Amino acid sequence: MFSFFKKKAPPAAPIFTMGDAPPAPPAPAPAAQVPAATSPETIAAEPVDMRGGLAMLSPSPVQPRDRWVNRLRTGLQKTGASISQVFVGTKIDEHLYEELEAALLMADTGVRATEFLLEDLKRRVKEAKATDPQQVKALLADAITELLQPLAKPLVVGEHTPTVIMVVGVNGAGKTTSIGKLTRHLADADQRVLLAAADTFRAAAREQLAVWADRNKVEIISQEGADPAAVAFDAVSAGKARGRDVVIADTAGRLPTQLHLMEELKKIRRVIAKADATAPHEVLLVVDGNTGQNALTQVKAFDDALKLTGLIVTKLDGTAKGGVLAAIARERPVPVYFIGVGEKLEDLETFDAREFAQALLG
Repeated sequence: MFSFFKKKAPPAAPIFTMGDAPPAPPAPAPAAQVPAATSPETIAAEPVDMRGGLAMLSPSPVQPRDRWVNRLRTGLQKTGASISQVFVGTKIDEHLYEELEAALLMADTGVRATEFLLEDLKRRVKEAKATDPQQVKALLADAITELLQPLAKPLVVGEHTPTVIMVVGVNGAGKTTSIGKLTRHLADADQRVLLAAADTFRAAAREQLAVWADRNKVEIISQEGADPAAVAFDAVSAGKARGRDVVIADTAGRLPTQLHLMEELKKIRRVIAKADATAPHEVLLVVDGNTGQNALTQVKAFDDALKLTGLIVTKLDGTAKGGVLAAIARERPVPVYFIGVGEKLEDLETFDAREFAQALLG
């Protein structure tokens, strides 16, 4: 069994897997209305029934896990090819390590992570008394897996009702699309989701999020031309009143160097806390895997400003810079909840350190 996310239930709630017959859900309470003063536009859809307990899913409601691993390997092919060729037609000597160092740096693994991996690899080779370059490659996969393992944590929902997720990122990283895919995964797991269209600056953002809401049959709170923080506040208030399990707030794209715009994100976070003192419970940064070391710069900047709880790494398909996750693990180990290799729903999956390390090496 594999869990897309772990849902912590109240102590009295029964625990069951998707294979068990869940108890009949209680009759829903009448939905409370958002105060008329805010006048948000609500696009309603039939809510998904909530199931108590620890929700355990099969590898994916869309595809077997091995199919996903093949897609990931294909996506990282450019990165993998540049590293794998180091181990072809060579012998284990200092020249091999020099070539490997260059390949890792070209893959945007970063200086600190590259130095760490090479030192760790040499130790493993010595302990294993490896004599074949392919053995060294396998030991490198072990070293990368161990480095990335602290990033492999599940998204937890259910400790708070609703669990409020604030999603941030620069323009073009795939933020709104990732929200749509995440919403689908949550809805498939019987989580009642409410979306907040708090990206009021980009013309098409509101409409794009509304399309995802319609596809996933969830509600969306939006106001044309409204203050982003006000929209987020209304959504959290509505989520609490209507008994939603998860509220996801989309926000406008920001460059870390645009300090006045980063202050707007801080304001959204503060206003969310006014609607729910414990929120936001998750602050997720969506980063484009193609940007390499720039992705690490974004992680550091957004983490300093907002205290990130997790990452969604997108667009790993076709990149030669897949090593950036090793740099993140070494320099700013924010958990990676999901990684993506394309635009389709099945192209966003949970992060597994071993799978990624093996795909990275081809």
